[in-house]
Parts: sequence; C-alpha cells; structure tokens
Amino acid sequence: MRVGLIAHDTKKAALVAFVARHRDRFARHELWATGHTGQKVAAETGLAVHALMPGPMGGDQQMGSRIAQGEIDVLFFFRDPLFAHPHEPDVSALLRVCDVRDIPVATNPATAEWVVRAL
Repeated sequence: MRVGLIAHDTKKAALVAFVARHRDRFARHELWATGHTGQKVAAETGLAVHALMPGPMGGDQQMGSRIAQGEIDVLFFFRDPLFAHPHEPDVSALLRVCDVRDIPVATNPATAEWVVRAL
C-alpha cells in the first residue's frame, strides 16, 4: 500500500513515535510524507520515505494531488486542532479529496491505532 504521513509541527513527535512503534508494519509499504515530517520519520526509524514539499509550502496540495490520482491508499495526518494554521484551506482541501476518493484518514493517535491494524 501507499501510505501518506503528515503532522502539524506540534504533532510531529507523536507521529514519529507512532511510526517507530509500528515500524514493522510501515516497512512493508511505500511511505510518502510532507517535507519535515518525512525527514523526521526517516531519520528516527530508518525507513525509506518519499518526501514532498513542506505542508505550508505546497506539500499538503501535493499529497492531495497524489490522493486524487489514486496514488495514496491511506493517510495518517496527525492534526493540531487547537492551533490556527495559515494553510488551513489546503488542509480542508486535502481532507475533502480523501472523502471524495474514499481514502481512510487517521487524524489522531487513537484512530491511527485502529487504521494501522489494516496495513
């Protein structure tokens, strides 16, 4: 499967820890991530990660494009709902295209624990 990984700055450590905890499952799949998230996941886990641009610099849109083209099968997007993000329209568009393309999305660790079992 092709797995998308995104995390807001305040959630990057949680996503990296999550991927590290489930490293064996993620190692069997093709990983795609926005810039800084991908760099951190690769550095901490040793997994190969295709890195897009950073989210605010167009990476969210790149991930959305991959989803729209059928090139991502599942998305783990650890969001920070308590912080205003200047690229919120990009985030909304990304989540919308996931709904349109019927892509499973985990936006928090509790949901991610359920979704990772399907990998």
